[in-house]
Amino acid sequence: MKKISTLFAKDPNDLGRVIDKINTENKWVFEGEAIATRKFDGTSAAIIEGEIFKRFDAKKGRTIPLGAIPCQEADPISGHHPHWLKCDRSKSEDKHFFEGFDGLENKVDGTYELCGPKIQGNPENFEKHTLVKHGSEILDFVNLEFNVLKEFLLESDIEGIVFHHISDGRMCKLRKTDFGIKRVKLEFV
Repeated sequence: MKKISTLFAKDPNDLGRVIDKINTENKWVFEGEAIATRKFDGTSAAIIEGEIFKRFDAKKGRTIPLGAIPCQEADPISGHHPHWLKCDRSKSEDKHFFEGFDGLENKVDGTYELCGPKIQGNPENFEKHTLVKHGSEILDFVNLEFNVLKEFLLESDIEGIVFHHISDGRMCKLRKTDFGIKRVKLEFV
């Protein structure tokens, strides 16, 4: 899965934040060519030809494992070079991926987010490790203005929004952290 850009332009003084200016490569969102979906907070996974894969980033000179599938060319600025790496049932580090994979009724090829008790502190509050298909929860927005989206993320208990191009597969995202909003993990009693 390729790294995806933010909907709004990055703040040149703080690249972890966005400003009220459309990222020109993502004008298509404002031209009615996008479907907005919920961004889940977990770790990337993929099902490719019926097999489960995890994301591996070969940045900073890391050796690319044999059989890894590149998702894109290496980014010349950040050095990020994401790959898909096939999970191995004999490796304990892959057990949560298999728990999510084995729990799927339909193992449809595509990208997923692995969420669960041992993933990223479980901000999504899943009881067991679960693969959530990317784009599976659609959000409906009438207004895509900067402050409207910021307010939505401030008031919602989600990590962010991923916009999917209707016809060509392009994506962009907007996260709470892009506005400096911290997500508070809800505890259920």
